Amino acid sequence: MKNIINCLVNHNPVITKKLKEVSIEEGRVIATELFQILNKRQDGIGLAANQVGIDAQVAVVNVREPIILINPKIIDKSDEISYYEGCLSFPKHGIRTQRYKNIIVQSADVDSQYYFSGAESAKDVKGSWETAKKHDTEQRLLEAICVQHEIDHLNGLTIHDREKKLEPTKSEKKIGRNNLVTIKKGDAVKVLKYKKAQKFINDGWVIE
Repeated sequence: MKNIINCLVNHNPVITKKLKEVSIEEGRVIATELFQILNKRQDGIGLAANQVGIDAQVAVVNVREPIILINPKIIDKSDEISYYEGCLSFPKHGIRTQRYKNIIVQSADVDSQYYFSGAESAKDVKGSWETAKKHDTEQRLLEAICVQHEIDHLNGLTIHDREKKLEPTKSEKKIGRNNLVTIKKGDAVKVLKYKKAQKFINDGWVIE
């Protein structure tokens, strides 16, 4: 049985690769092995083939019930949501991501489409991989997030690619060397180009 590759310690050549499509039969064989790995570890709710070094668009999810995804595609999504996710490939390295509460997914092994959705009441949850409770609404949201997480893996994306970046504050705005700035120290005030103001700032002057 294969092992999950810890990307913080070991190189995984397919973790950032868009994986190849496979037949339904091959996909089901790989999915069976992925479920076996999850069952043995007992510390995950989803697993993609490339996390164990297999180049195949196959993933499994087991939140409310076991789900197999073979060559899956997200064909619709709505209602953005922030969520704190972990990943077995990057243990103890969770990240706040930007996801969608509702998604529709097509998987090669089923004729119909999967609809994953966090119910309306789920908007008040903690928004965390670890803190999702066992209420059905929160589990449905967790399932929808997990499916997006695993499909990302199949496209060579990780939680780092989905990280929700904080907007810079006004004070963090970059000042050009030739921009005029107002600096102050006590009752003294000067208006200088930023490049000339630097030596005053180093002496305790502050930008107004």
